[in-house]
Amino acid sequence: MKKRKVGFGTFFLCLLLCAFIIFGPFYLIGKKKPKNIEGKKEEAFKGVIILWDYPHLDTKSGTRYGWMLNKIKKFEKDHPGVYIELKSLNLKSGPFKIETAIQTKTYPDIAPVATDYSIIHQNVLEPVDKYLSKKELADYKPQALSAVQVDGKVWGFPCMMTTYTMLLNLDLFHEKGVTPPKDGKWTYDEFVKSLKKLTYDEDGDEKIDVYGFHSFIGVNDYNTWGILLSDGAKIFDKKNTHYEFNNKKAVSGLNKLVNLKLKYKVTPDDFGENSEKESWERFYKEKKVAVYPTGTWAVNALNKLKSKGEGFEFDVANYPIGNVGEPVAICKNTSAYGIFKQEDKKKLKMCVEFLKFITQEKFQEELNRLGTFPVKKSVGEIYKNDPYMSKIEKSLVYTKNIPNHPHWLAIEDIIQSQIRQVLLHNKSVEDALKDAEKKIASYNQIAEKMIK
Repeated sequence: MKKRKVGFGTFFLCLLLCAFIIFGPFYLIGKKKPKNIEGKKEEAFKGVIILWDYPHLDTKSGTRYGWMLNKIKKFEKDHPGVYIELKSLNLKSGPFKIETAIQTKTYPDIAPVATDYSIIHQNVLEPVDKYLSKKELADYKPQALSAVQVDGKVWGFPCMMTTYTMLLNLDLFHEKGVTPPKDGKWTYDEFVKSLKKLTYDEDGDEKIDVYGFHSFIGVNDYNTWGILLSDGAKIFDKKNTHYEFNNKKAVSGLNKLVNLKLKYKVTPDDFGENSEKESWERFYKEKKVAVYPTGTWAVNALNKLKSKGEGFEFDVANYPIGNVGEPVAICKNTSAYGIFKQEDKKKLKMCVEFLKFITQEKFQEELNRLGTFPVKKSVGEIYKNDPYMSKIEKSLVYTKNIPNHPHWLAIEDIIQSQIRQVLLHNKSVEDALKDAEKKIASYNQIAEKMIK
């Protein structure tokens, strides 16, 4: 039988068929798999996120949480199935509530943490560096970013800035022919000279009823510290481990504060034992105080009173200049939100998304409603038409953050308590500072182990 020759074309087709039979299934499987991956979208978090926050008076809504609630409403609308549950914090007890929550592991998902280094040092927060680009980090004002930076990491999203200022009742200044400080700057001697003239008997009963100055002493309140630190005193060394507020500069600064009451008698007799509410009402309601140091929130409050015909002409000024040569202020000058440790990574991403949402540029431009300042350079000036806040914003450069110490809250309580004892004439300045140093010694030892 004659053999049939197989042509090259036929041979090639047979070879191709064999290859398809052998490798075809692998090819089809390989093609099918990427198609499924591309079609599958990771499901975003749905559920409740707990947010704790301090009040911020909103001049637009007239409420303490209106600004934040407005942002929450918008975020929830854009993210169906996500609910932000806002729980209020008291300005006085809030830090202790957060600390208790940390100790009992009952903390929220998000809370204010800026410059509260006692929280940052307890390893309960999520670092957020990887969620911020180089461009985003560069847009933050240095003061704002430093408030959440520890050990080379970023522990929160800065939201707004503030400071302390001195409010002046210009009606009282004009009544006594006292010239307000030019450009809001005055030396301590000029400050005292003005306060003496502004302390007088208004109704002729031979009793002083109008005072040049008034304030209060309280934990987490830094309204008088611009005077305490005006001669260059430091609370700690650069490493924030060695306590230094017991030297000639500290004695000088504390003397300047207590002398307003004990030597120059330009404050009410209850200065040192009065509450914030009592001193504030004596200034804005009774109109019996000429100079009152407080937070920037008060500017909006006074403007609102003026618009209702219940206020008075006022201005703002820096703290009196001491040996430092420029005004000084200290406070938690940045408000920022940190995320507590999350097991659910989808929830963590949603917390990040929410904090990025409320700190975006268009909402930074609304901070004038709260009497605070933007943390981002790109926002620019938001108070061009407000002479008071514009002046205060320029003074932000004189404001320092509170010390980066893991036990600052307890240490500050000790210092404030000793200041109060001097104002009440129970201790000398020198004894008060010595006693404070003794009580704080144990916290220094703890800090040395925690801060490297």
